[in-house]
Amino acid sequence: MATKATRPIVTLTVNPAVDKSTTVERLVPDDKLRCAKPQFEAGGGGINVARAIHRLGGNPIALFTAGGPTGQRLQALVKAEKVETLVVETKEWTRENLNIIETTTGLQYRFSMPGSALMPTEVEAIMDTLQEMDPAPSFIVASGSLSPGMPLDFYCQLARMAKARGTRFIVDTSGEALRLACGAGVYLLKPNIAELSQLVGADKLEMDEVDDAARALIIRGSCEVVVVSLGPMGAMLVTSDQVEHIPAPPVTKNSTVGAGDSMVAGLVWTLSQGKSLREAVRMGVACGSAATMSAGSELFKMQDVQRLQEWLNRYGQRYAVAIN
Repeated sequence: MATKATRPIVTLTVNPAVDKSTTVERLVPDDKLRCAKPQFEAGGGGINVARAIHRLGGNPIALFTAGGPTGQRLQALVKAEKVETLVVETKEWTRENLNIIETTTGLQYRFSMPGSALMPTEVEAIMDTLQEMDPAPSFIVASGSLSPGMPLDFYCQLARMAKARGTRFIVDTSGEALRLACGAGVYLLKPNIAELSQLVGADKLEMDEVDDAARALIIRGSCEVVVVSLGPMGAMLVTSDQVEHIPAPPVTKNSTVGAGDSMVAGLVWTLSQGKSLREAVRMGVACGSAATMSAGSELFKMQDVQRLQEWLNRYGQRYAVAIN
């Protein structure tokens, strides 16, 4: 029988993209704009989580859909980072997003294209791939939006399947797909305050209401752990018997793209090493904060993560008390 240590971390991206980035002096309507040579990166929440876990030293498996020439480019980009992949081939082409940085202002413009609809057989293939994995994953991290036309309860179905196989399921999405997944019960949720408000049916939550709202989700069986993303204030860890604020280290922010995925990666990687939830959230905050220091859609640099971890170990508790 396989030991727990041999069970993989699997990330799932059902609506991935090839992210094309370039720069231009200034965006001007109607003019022909001369852009720099584009750069291409693999995009999609689960893919980003897998890339970040690999950067931390892990060996995740990135499961994603891919179709057409753009899908082939996506696969090549992921494999170039030495991340193990499982690919569900699709009839429709993988989407392509466009990110433009205006050099005169430093402003970034992100154009996100809609994904193509998946055929029912392709949706079934995703579930079958996960169901047939042996040994069952230790974690499944489903991150990002559903593809158009997918059943809104897809993540809910996946949560039930993961629970039956003894896999800890983490979902990082929004809207109805998130609400329905909570109905089946997941291991960990990472909402921001606005998403948490929606999940508990509140128009708005004040900071002193966040822990009670998160605990309400745990009491109703939506999840076991809530890590509320507080942006520049860090994160709040809430379980049935624990509430702790983890502050964000002071950093110079260049971009928030990928910060959430980096945070999830830090969380999952640390938990997979048998560390505590407190240690996992600290690593998540360090990774997310480090990602904001990088330009564009780049992931964190390991030297930044290590430095921010040291800050959290030395000053984190003092800052948390001061904020609270």
